[in-house]
Amino acid sequence: MTPSPSYDLSSQPRYTTVAIVLHWLLAMALLVIFALGLYMVELSFSPLRLKLYNWHKWAGVSILLLSVARVVWRVTHRPPALPTTVTRSMPGWQMQAHHATHHLMYALFFAVPLLGWAYSSAAGFPIVLFGQIPLPDFVGADKALAAMIKPLHQLSAWALMGLAALHVAAALKHQWLDRDGLLLRMLPR
Repeated sequence: MTPSPSYDLSSQPRYTTVAIVLHWLLAMALLVIFALGLYMVELSFSPLRLKLYNWHKWAGVSILLLSVARVVWRVTHRPPALPTTVTRSMPGWQMQAHHATHHLMYALFFAVPLLGWAYSSAAGFPIVLFGQIPLPDFVGADKALAAMIKPLHQLSAWALMGLAALHVAAALKHQWLDRDGLLLRMLPR
């Protein structure tokens, strides 16, 4: 779909290439790790399950590092302001939802992998990144604590996926219903 005539793509600021790459890399990584998590918990105890749990942990640490890079980039490189055509036509509740969704997603980018790390540590399973780099335990081994943390990790992962789905739905609404070109600011040229 083409954007509405009131949205001139050449005059609107876009996200930086680094911000775009970090956005899409993190999006793909989150989808893969979530699908892997759903798959691996259904497996019976086996070498495959152990391998997938290790991959899940490595991906979680990688996502945590990507999230740090993304926050550092965002703090040091302000994102482009929403076009005035968008802010004028957006109801106040949508603007609040926009900001709340982004803030909650950023919080969960950190909470989900940190809860996973804490769960793994409390369960007594250390994280050895890529099978080579042992990471310190986030908390001490404690089976009762692990039992408390595990559902928090799962719930926060589902919450992150729900917010991501809301984010995608809003972007598609802007592209196909509002036709304001907002999505194009985050797509590679």
